Amino acid sequence: MKMDTTLAPASADALLLAPAIASVGVIGAGQMGSGIAHVCALAGLSVVLLDVKAEALAKAMALMGRNMDRQIGRNLISPADKAEALGRITTSTDYAAFADSDLVIEAATEKEDVKRAIYKTLTPHLKQSCMVASNTSSISITRLGASTDRAEKFIGMHFMNPVPVMKLVEVIRGIATDEPTFQAVQALSAKLGKITAVSEDFPAFIVNRILVPMINEAVYTLYEGVGSVSAIDSAMRLGANHPMGPLELADFIGLDTCLSIMQVLHEGLSDSKYRPCPLLVKYVEAGWLGRKTNRGFYDYTQTPPRPTR
Repeated sequence: MKMDTTLAPASADALLLAPAIASVGVIGAGQMGSGIAHVCALAGLSVVLLDVKAEALAKAMALMGRNMDRQIGRNLISPADKAEALGRITTSTDYAAFADSDLVIEAATEKEDVKRAIYKTLTPHLKQSCMVASNTSSISITRLGASTDRAEKFIGMHFMNPVPVMKLVEVIRGIATDEPTFQAVQALSAKLGKITAVSEDFPAFIVNRILVPMINEAVYTLYEGVGSVSAIDSAMRLGANHPMGPLELADFIGLDTCLSIMQVLHEGLSDSKYRPCPLLVKYVEAGWLGRKTNRGFYDYTQTPPRPTR
């Protein structure tokens, strides 16, 4: 019989043993990584943001500055908060910069081989007590943790996009993740102003197990000629009160990410209902990945964006 431990209250000993997190490393200066660095710095943590490309780091710092300006405009933070937060962020292309980090959050592309290669490079530079979290949206935390030298200190910490706006963090324990690591990440999430949903380590966890098959079904609806891009998105916005249509949302997430998640679900659960739509595969093969390439189900070189089908 499977024992559910996710709702069990933490013991006082486990809470006492939970290591404090004062310094956070973030791997990947893309949209997710910069967002994670943003919220950590505003919460008063020292942050090291790493990317293999120096130009990506410069873009990330500029993006964080613009996003903080939006928060200032909405009276969520002050100009002094912005200056102090940006001052807490150090950028680097050298993994040795993580030597003093209490937690390193990997926010690289959603490909398991890429993540494993990162951990192989990362772990020799970490202190023994440092925890490692993956922002993976679908890949097994148990399997990723087993590829490191600290499976007991490895955990899933799946932030939602855009990180400064979205309140949820999915927390996923691998089979080897220990209680102090789990409690430390729960405490960190609260410090960042986030609410956690604890998921078992199954393919795509909770949010994407439900959300991405819906997007895939919307692509099938387009593929089979049931409706146009505009009709499908309008139907779900106005008929189901979704803030964004599923095809528009796919473009926002990235069609390559949606395809990767569907492949993880299809391979991990061996159920034909998770078969990626051939049209989704074709768009990714074409390099039409959504907003980040200015073309997906919509053409973003025009204002307003025009459907591509």
